[in-house]
Amino acid sequence: SRCAKRRVAMSSKAKSALSGATGERINSELFTLTYGALVRHLLLDLESPEEVNKQLDKMGHNIGIRLVDDFLAKTNTTRCRNFREAAKTIGETGFKMFLGIVARVTQVSETECKLSFTENPLTDFVELPEKLQPLSYCSLLCGVIRGALEQIAMKVDVSISKDPLKGDDRFELHMKLNEYESEEYPFKDD
Repeated sequence: SRCAKRRVAMSSKAKSALSGATGERINSELFTLTYGALVRHLLLDLESPEEVNKQLDKMGHNIGIRLVDDFLAKTNTTRCRNFREAAKTIGETGFKMFLGIVARVTQVSETECKLSFTENPLTDFVELPEKLQPLSYCSLLCGVIRGALEQIAMKVDVSISKDPLKGDDRFELHMKLNEYESEEYPFKDD
């Protein structure tokens, strides 16, 4: 059946999570399982892993746009002056705040960097079947970063360069700065 062909498998961790954890871990696991259900639903509706990747990125972009205000309010962080600062803030503070992990920022230049992490709560209970290899299960994260940086006037491309669901040893996002946008004041000074 179509449902069986497009299934994202649940690991044994998922089954044990449903049987009994407490407190904050349940919230994290509920989020993880809910995200998995969302991806599965998109796979059933869109029927193409490539289309699902685009939709997850678009959803992430919309989330990123809104997360910036929450992040700034809760962290009392000042505006990042450049791409390097923004990447460091995302990896060390943003990932900790929203995912409970720290991403190492590596291969940093004025316009590119990589965010690397071994734990990814979105993939805790996921096993990607061979037939779904074109699926970038966590492309939502790419969209979130893109949307968040857009809010602070940085146009970036974000892609997944390493993915443990596809056999890599860690998860890695590649960020590339395309341009700084000029901020336009919405009112005229007269």
